[in-house]
Amino acid sequence: QVQVVESGGGLVQAGGSLRLSCTASGLTFDDYAMGWFRQAAGKEREGVSCISWNGGSKDYADSVKGRFTASRDNAKNSLYLQMTSLKPEDAAMYYCAAEYGWRCGLNAHGYNYWGQGTQVTVSS
Repeated sequence: QVQVVESGGGLVQAGGSLRLSCTASGLTFDDYAMGWFRQAAGKEREGVSCISWNGGSKDYADSVKGRFTASRDNAKNSLYLQMTSLKPEDAAMYYCAAEYGWRCGLNAHGYNYWGQGTQVTVSS
């Protein structure tokens, strides 16, 4: 049984930083590209970042480029998202997802497994 669990969300002031973590179990982690998605209240889910199976390829939404950094540790079955210079518009539920295959993408439809999400709140 595959489980994907996010952690690290919370309340932060604008301009601050947070580090999200995600742990996946029940799958061969390095068979999967991993992605971070977010959904704010009343908005559609959007792709934030993705990282290929070995971390060699990454992609980011334009809105977070230069501020967010994705990384992974395959030995720990873990994915991370370092978020800096946070803005109120970054507030959302953040989801971690796994997509079978070597390449990553920001389209949610390709992802096989999803976590329950971790809430990020940014105060202005």
